[in-house]
Amino acid sequence: MRITFMGTPEFAVPTLSALVAAGHDVVAVYTQPPRPAGRGKALAPSPVQRRAEEMGLPVRYPVSLKGTEAQEEFRAFGPDIAVVAAYGLILPRAVLDAPRLGCVNVHASLLPRWRGGAPIHRAILAGDSKTGVTIMGMEAGLDTGPMLATVETEVARKTAGALTGELADLGADLLVTVLGDPDSYPPIAQPNEGVTYAAKIDKAEARIDFMASATQTERQVRAFAPTPGAFFEVAGDRVRILSAEPLITGAARPGLVIDEALTIACNPGAIRPTLVQRAGRGAMKPADMLRGFVIPVGTQL
Repeated sequence: MRITFMGTPEFAVPTLSALVAAGHDVVAVYTQPPRPAGRGKALAPSPVQRRAEEMGLPVRYPVSLKGTEAQEEFRAFGPDIAVVAAYGLILPRAVLDAPRLGCVNVHASLLPRWRGGAPIHRAILAGDSKTGVTIMGMEAGLDTGPMLATVETEVARKTAGALTGELADLGADLLVTVLGDPDSYPPIAQPNEGVTYAAKIDKAEARIDFMASATQTERQVRAFAPTPGAFFEVAGDRVRILSAEPLITGAARPGLVIDEALTIACNPGAIRPTLVQRAGRGAMKPADMLRGFVIPVGTQL
């Protein structure tokens, strides 16, 4: 099958690799343009661009697909189908209609729950017990198209990073299965009940508010690990909590450091960080950080 692939982050890489491994003819790869990255702010290609170039595939990274020239170039590749996985650009009607068999999306949620740009983070923050991947046909609405297939997994105590990697692999395998036998996966309209929206993550959401419960704070830690990292500030320094345990404790003022293990009171309960990181330093255990950066018991965060 002739396929135009459209994706940008690491989540999309397994799908691209799986399509090539399955013998499909990936005629073009579309991704977001290189962005400034690192301390030097040098332009860095997306993970999908890097992988596509490793495999010798033609890559395009237009800023927009709204222009006639970009749409004509897309159409000229003559794809049977376009596969989209976390691409990051809105596809105009002319692009949606260009492939002979339309466009399909690898979406990291069990639709109709968590339509939108940050389904993995939102599932963790909401305390969902399970999530998954939906292979769906694309239309003009935001993740409103018909469903072709789904696969589920438990959220458990997984971080966003771990869950993203797992869903990326599950989605890649499921997509290849669907494309290999499309007649076995007829489109099914999404139900009207249970629709929720996964708004994009604002970095300000990563600041920990210890007025929340220990359960919710621990979810926040997992939802923002490894990036941008849930954090608090002390003595002018930002400390990211990369993993933590929720605890049941006696009443204490929220935000109070209540022991030498850096256990911090919440409302109710407390969290005990198990992996932390200061700005410009590597991740470490709290005990290692506290040897050189003391946060005394009784500190109010």
